[in-house]
Amino acid sequence: MNFYCRSILLGISLSMDASAVSMTNGLKKSEMKRSLVIKMSLIFGFFQGAMPLIGYAIGHALLMYIEEYIPWIALGLLGFLGLNMILTSFKQENSFFKLGIKEILFQAVATSIDALSVGLTFADYTLYEAIISFLFISGITSFLCWISFYIGKKFGTQLGAFAGILGGIILILLGIEIFLKGI
Repeated sequence: MNFYCRSILLGISLSMDASAVSMTNGLKKSEMKRSLVIKMSLIFGFFQGAMPLIGYAIGHALLMYIEEYIPWIALGLLGFLGLNMILTSFKQENSFFKLGIKEILFQAVATSIDALSVGLTFADYTLYEAIISFLFISGITSFLCWISFYIGKKFGTQLGAFAGILGGIILILLGIEIFLKGI
């Protein structure tokens, strides 16, 4: 699988938590102004893309110490995150009753923390590849969060668990693919 396909799949899988929260926001706050929905989508996208970029910087600084372990780290981290995403998709999402920028920022940080560790698997990327991954992840997350809000507004959260399961499976498969290429 080439770098761009992997970045797209990573963007889709990392966006699932934020999309599920956006869908819940749509269900609970269907009267939200369009401008706040756009801000919410962009904030989720920014944090979802920035966290792996931060992880990349940490991993890149430590590359000479961890280079031979990257396939194992990728398999472990992505496998753990994917399994966790699958398991937590069966739990009901909590939503904030008040939903403003402060609450959206909190949701964005909370749903993107796991993406920080994904960035460690980028340690052997060039800076160009890390920035392209940031752009893919941010753009895909923003777009999917925007759509998810309106799906939640229209249909409720029936798709939330399925999205989490699919995202988890994609993360596990990406971890396996990176592992097999690295050993």
